[in-house]
Amino acid sequence: MTAMAVAIVNFNTRDCLRACLASIHAQAAAETIVADNGSTDGSIEMVRSDFPSVELDVEATNRGYGAAANRALARCRSEYVLLLNSDTELDPGTLEALTAYLDAHPRVAIVGPRILNSDRTLQPSCFPFPTPLTAFLSETDLGYFVRFVPILRLRYLRTWPHDSARVVPWVRGAALAIRRSAFDAIGGFDERFYMYFEEADLCYRAAAARWEVHFTPAASLVHHGGVSTRQYRAAMLAHYYASLFLFYRRHYPASRLRQLRSVIGSVALARLVRDRARLALARAEGTRDRLAADIALWRVLRRDPYAAAPADRHG
Repeated sequence: MTAMAVAIVNFNTRDCLRACLASIHAQAAAETIVADNGSTDGSIEMVRSDFPSVELDVEATNRGYGAAANRALARCRSEYVLLLNSDTELDPGTLEALTAYLDAHPRVAIVGPRILNSDRTLQPSCFPFPTPLTAFLSETDLGYFVRFVPILRLRYLRTWPHDSARVVPWVRGAALAIRRSAFDAIGGFDERFYMYFEEADLCYRAAAARWEVHFTPAASLVHHGGVSTRQYRAAMLAHYYASLFLFYRRHYPASRLRQLRSVIGSVALARLVRDRARLALARAEGTRDRLAADIALWRVLRRDPYAAAPADRHG
């Protein structure tokens, strides 16, 4: 069986990183690498003191998730690498199950495991490639109601029960088991995606190069979710939309990009009206600050969604 390495991207999540590394330690990874994006919360010191066998790759500035992942995978010597967010914890047998899956499926470039929330309920991790329709469903309440329509629930990946192995368009980047030869052949992560959709872009390019992307429930882990990004909620929301538009610009014709602009512009207008009303009624200073930041974002999205990402990248 081919040995599997583990690579973790970290930014100011010391306690989660400690739990992640402890879960990996119990599974005898071939090697473990932490790519740190300039943490100032003691993460680096914790790794050095508590996990001396872990290899650290520290960047002074935060150039984004994809750039850190590329650094980490470049240092791995193993053919298989499990790329993780720092706020994940592996269930027993995860590395063995993912290694066996890649061994058994030589055309698979990336396989995603079953991902669970902190309370061990299912966290959807398989998604269709972005389209104006999926954007509309995800940005409005209509996407939520799909789960109550039996036929649609099983066909829509966000509400599919994630109970069998299958080919999928793309899987959530919190946990990606990657075949290094495929990763290198398609050029790794596109570092223009600072945050969000970098894994969708990677999977899209893998499929274009005739590799496959799979999901398997044979392996599982917990993803606590948003531990690093929630520290900069408004900025991360802006990066989300900027990356969504970057994906369209890279892979789709101009007509589809115009459709997306129409959908997001309409959603931004509705949210602008909603949050202005909420701001008028809000009294708590923290709530008012959050609403003011959101309103500023909705205004930008109405004018030029691709320009939504802030210049400050927190590092």
